[in-house]
Amino acid sequence: MPLSPTVPEIQEQGLHHQLTAGQMTMVAVGGSIGTGLLLGSAAALEIAGPSVILSYLVAAFIAYTVAMALGELASVHPSAGSFGVYGELYLNQYLGFLCRAGYWASIAFSIGAELVASATYMTYWLPAVPGEVWVFVFSALLLLVNLRSVSSFGRFEFWFAMIKFATIVAFILAGAALLVSGRVTPQYTAQGGFFPRGPIAPLLAVFLAIYAFGGVEMLAVTTGESRSSKDIPRAARLTFFLLAGLYLGAIVVLVGVMPWNHAGVSESPFVSVLRLAKVPAAAYFMNFVVLTAALSGANAKLYVASRLLFSMGRSGWAPASVGRLNASGSPRLALLVSSYGIVTAIIIENWAPKQAFLYIMGAAFSGLILSWVVSLAAHVSFRRRLTPQQVAALPMRSPLGIWGSILGFVLVSIAVIHTLVSTRVNAIGGLIFFTALTIAYLLLKNRRRSPPNSP
Repeated sequence: MPLSPTVPEIQEQGLHHQLTAGQMTMVAVGGSIGTGLLLGSAAALEIAGPSVILSYLVAAFIAYTVAMALGELASVHPSAGSFGVYGELYLNQYLGFLCRAGYWASIAFSIGAELVASATYMTYWLPAVPGEVWVFVFSALLLLVNLRSVSSFGRFEFWFAMIKFATIVAFILAGAALLVSGRVTPQYTAQGGFFPRGPIAPLLAVFLAIYAFGGVEMLAVTTGESRSSKDIPRAARLTFFLLAGLYLGAIVVLVGVMPWNHAGVSESPFVSVLRLAKVPAAAYFMNFVVLTAALSGANAKLYVASRLLFSMGRSGWAPASVGRLNASGSPRLALLVSSYGIVTAIIIENWAPKQAFLYIMGAAFSGLILSWVVSLAAHVSFRRRLTPQQVAALPMRSPLGIWGSILGFVLVSIAVIHTLVSTRVNAIGGLIFFTALTIAYLLLKNRRRSPPNSP
């Protein structure tokens, strides 16, 4: 019966169920809000101009279909393996493995990228200290946080992510005050109209906007340690509406205050707006914010990566040793292995050509977006197996139902194809990445032990 497989719960016994709805939400928010929004919003503005607002609206709708599909699946199967488990249960073993292993490899590498960025931000204040020192210090701090109980981790990440959340809210309020008071002239149509790059431009910028919403899927991983299954629907809705409100509010204010063809020329658009609002030491303040954004993102990603690897260890797709827990309920070895990205990012950043870093980040993006595609497809398959009575009995139901996930799947697939066609680096990196994962699947498939109570 689709509503009652117990495989994930049996495989992941031993995890401590201590995360509240607010903590689960802030882990996903902390993993999602990164330097892509705070520093990289200028790239989307350059492509679409003020009409980038439409790009973020489309991306928000796609993220909504993903969040609701995952919330519905997670309310039935709370599992640290999350979208990988759903793919295996409702699609096939190959996609389940590809999704879980691909996401783990992607997110583990991006932990290193976040820490390298953090070290760069520290040189703004202490240029004499080598960046490698800061990477070591921050890595040790995050490993210590993650090795403690999940309730302790949840509290730490909640307040860490809250700094980013509060900053963006303050930015939205400051920018709105500038517009309402008339201190700045609204720029929505001032520099060539709302569509200065043409009516197709917002569609071209959608893939950048989708990347900004990457992280909404992290909520599903936290459900394996949720305090109560009743918290999951609330956390799913909170995660989406907080992210959508922050991103759409920030972009609407940014486009209104900043001329789109000047944004990000010499500094972050966020710094420019705060400077216009006469926020004291705007550049120093934003450097602190992007530092905490990178560290909070790395902390959330380390947690998610370790739980996915733990789940793979428990289900036979990784060595059983990574599925062991310490007394605090933390998968110690899975944590240490998942920190591999810290070492590789330092090596690539310092000794490899910049093009190599871009290829690996292209592969990482492929792994992240695959989790959305598999989650939506799994939700469609899940819903097709249910009777109307079973649908009515679900702990959480996606308001868009099966058709919302079908539409979301089509839109995400179009965005992926566009990204692969338009960016050679992403296409090559993604192809190599998935070829390596497919070979790993074929090698592991025959050695994998049968999971208990396998359907």
